[in-house]
Amino acid sequence: MQSAHYHLLFNHLPIIIPAVGLAVLILGFVSRSEVVKRTACFVFILGALGTLPAFFTGEDAEQAVKGLAGVTRQMIHEHEEVAETFAILSYLLGALALIALWASWKRKSFSSIVSYVLIGGSLVVLFFAQQTGNSGGEIRHTEIRKNQPVDSTMTSEQMDGDKDDD
Repeated sequence: MQSAHYHLLFNHLPIIIPAVGLAVLILGFVSRSEVVKRTACFVFILGALGTLPAFFTGEDAEQAVKGLAGVTRQMIHEHEEVAETFAILSYLLGALALIALWASWKRKSFSSIVSYVLIGGSLVVLFFAQQTGNSGGEIRHTEIRKNQPVDSTMTSEQMDGDKDDD
């Protein structure tokens, strides 16, 4: 496996895990279960940790795609910038989840407030997760690029090339 494969393997974790954490946290509020809320905190912490391998394999992935047709330095730079912001916010969400977990275990009066802040923080992280995933996907997936011209010379047979002709 090439080093760029690791980035492709790991980059989905920090995007998916906070969404799962948010769903679990909302379930904790609906069910009024501190155990479920604590579980959500662990999920957010796992998401922050999952950001590390994705972040650290990004440089190798950049080297692998530099110079490929259709890949511009601007696209890579845009992805790097939003990914750095996303990583920092993910780490902050993980730290906030640690605080929420501690507050819940110690039955602190502000525990509920921290849980609400955790919901807001996870929404911000998910926004940047979407931005990061999309900008990364645009590097190699021309079909999702903004303002990408469609090749009108492609026939319907070419577009349906993987379908069987029974």
